Amino acid sequence: MNKIILSYILRNFLKTLFFVILIFYSFGIILNLFEEIEFLKNKNVSIFTPLILTSIYIPSLIIKFLPFIVFVASMWFMLQIRNNKDLLTLKIFGYSNLKIFFILAFTSFFLGWIILFIANPITATMAKYYEKTKSNFSKDIDHLITFNKNGLWIKEDINDGERIISATKPKNKSLVNVNIFHLDKNYNLKEKIISKEVDIRSNDWVLKDVTIFKSFDGVYRVEKFENYTINSIYNYERVTNLFKNFETMSFLDLILNYSNLKNDGYNSSFLNQSLHSLLSIPFLLFLMTAIASILSMNTLKRANNFKLVVLGLIVTVIIFYLKDLSLALGQTDRIPLIMAIWSPVIALSFFTFVGVLQINEK
Repeated sequence: MNKIILSYILRNFLKTLFFVILIFYSFGIILNLFEEIEFLKNKNVSIFTPLILTSIYIPSLIIKFLPFIVFVASMWFMLQIRNNKDLLTLKIFGYSNLKIFFILAFTSFFLGWIILFIANPITATMAKYYEKTKSNFSKDIDHLITFNKNGLWIKEDINDGERIISATKPKNKSLVNVNIFHLDKNYNLKEKIISKEVDIRSNDWVLKDVTIFKSFDGVYRVEKFENYTINSIYNYERVTNLFKNFETMSFLDLILNYSNLKNDGYNSSFLNQSLHSLLSIPFLLFLMTAIASILSMNTLKRANNFKLVVLGLIVTVIIFYLKDLSLALGQTDRIPLIMAIWSPVIALSFFTFVGVLQINEK
């Protein structure tokens, strides 16, 4: 009998969760589809291209909002079994509020790990394809910068032509082993600048240990400087922001290739934020299910359904606001970044502990 009851709880909870995810996916398709159509309206693409781009973008968005989705699904499931008297029946068969809570919460917890190891690598690959496809269609100058196995490449328009910059990798707030090519409007090479390190903290780049090859009537002359300054539309913040797309970085990449990614020039703060944000997902799913259970199991009166739904939405909005506030404090170095990511989880754990003790007495 216990196996049948456990199977009933898990089957219906997962069914509800799948249904809620499907609703979120459908709304995401509808809302984002108009944005993709607007973006591609003047491009020579198939009518299915906006739909394909939207379809591969929404899954990564769902993982981002998964704690909220799990909360809604948990609340929906709990209200269902409470309203149709199944909760009372489960108690008759020896399933206390505490036991039901742990079944649902640990199901969400293990589901979080499954998503990190199986679903997240897939959605990260889809997000990379989405970003690459959109950059191919975009004429925005921000997309004239790329980072691959050959290093960092920047193409920049200047008054009398173009500037092409290559660097081995970013390091701290500088670029290492930099080559700068100045081309005229006919794409003829006017000047080549070689620098071992370039400070890009501001738009006035400071080049160190510089060698400049200048063309004079087809003859190149060599000039050397200890320091040299050029002005660029890019600075460290703008360059690094182009690569701070958390959806394209999978959990497995961060675990298995952390050192390689750091050596390739990815900022350690960005990598730590990505890793710990993903690592906190299973714990957040556990806690969001716990909060939904605490709110739903406090009473068996159906008349309180509307109040519970409104209260639940208010609670989740507050949680997400505090979570973003804590992360912002970490990103601005007000508090350690890792502490900023885990502080909401720790705070919710204390709240959940008190709430679970209360529902266990009912």
